[in-house]
Amino acid sequence: MSQQNRTIGWLSAFGVICVWSGFVVFSRAGVTTELTPFDLTGLRFIVAGSITLPFVWAWWPRHLPLSVIVLIAVTGPGIMYSLLMFLGFERASAAYGGVFANGSLPLFTSLIVLAVTGVAPGRWQVLAIALIFCGGALLGWNGMVQGGAEIGAGIALFLGASASLSIYIFALRHWQIMPTQALVLVNLPNAMVFLPIWWFALPKGLAQVDWQVAAFHALYQGLGPGFLAVIFFTLSARHLGATMTAAFSSAVPAVAAVLAIPILGETPVAIEWLGIVVVTSGLAVLVRGQG
Repeated sequence: MSQQNRTIGWLSAFGVICVWSGFVVFSRAGVTTELTPFDLTGLRFIVAGSITLPFVWAWWPRHLPLSVIVLIAVTGPGIMYSLLMFLGFERASAAYGGVFANGSLPLFTSLIVLAVTGVAPGRWQVLAIALIFCGGALLGWNGMVQGGAEIGAGIALFLGASASLSIYIFALRHWQIMPTQALVLVNLPNAMVFLPIWWFALPKGLAQVDWQVAAFHALYQGLGPGFLAVIFFTLSARHLGATMTAAFSSAVPAVAAVLAIPILGETPVAIEWLGIVVVTSGLAVLVRGQG
């Protein structure tokens, strides 16, 4: 791999961390308003679908078989992933979402890569993944100890979202999907399927929130996870590989914990700051091993 491609991969991976950390925090904030998980998903695809619609003819990957198109559309950051995450955030905090949805990504992805290709992660990757996972566990420890009636359901939803996204990340690398192709494969089919169902059949809380709140979530969800993150995930998977991309993504809990200070008013306690330090160390090991 050339130094230029490696640099593109690293920058894209850090882009994933930034966008997805915001996704965790703002999604949790969104479901605490009158907006439903269906509203957040619908607003996301109104924006993301509108942006990509003019480019469908030019960007559509006509060489891919229908089975691969369906796989990427279903397992990517589309309807299924969005609803699993938003429904999880109704039941559990942002810390849970970061730890279980993102912290488990390297495990699921490594298992998929091993099962399909027979390639196991290298020792630097294993060490980095272990550090990031332990740091994520420290970040989520207080929430896990406190528990709650619906915590188990929230964890299950987050793990389901993680497993789905792991398949998507592997598919991006395996079929060498371009960023523009990923945009149309994720956004257009999901928008076409979900938006009519949401508008005519699903419960909505749009009338109960200020238009500024709805507009903010539409723009962030549509431009962030719906557009920028799709590009970042694709470039990172192409240039660094599926396991590395998942490992970088598992650093999201640490960044989300910092973002939650000004946005959600959640200040990390000592054990959570320790988790942030451990996750940062894991990222340093990950970059060192790739270098």
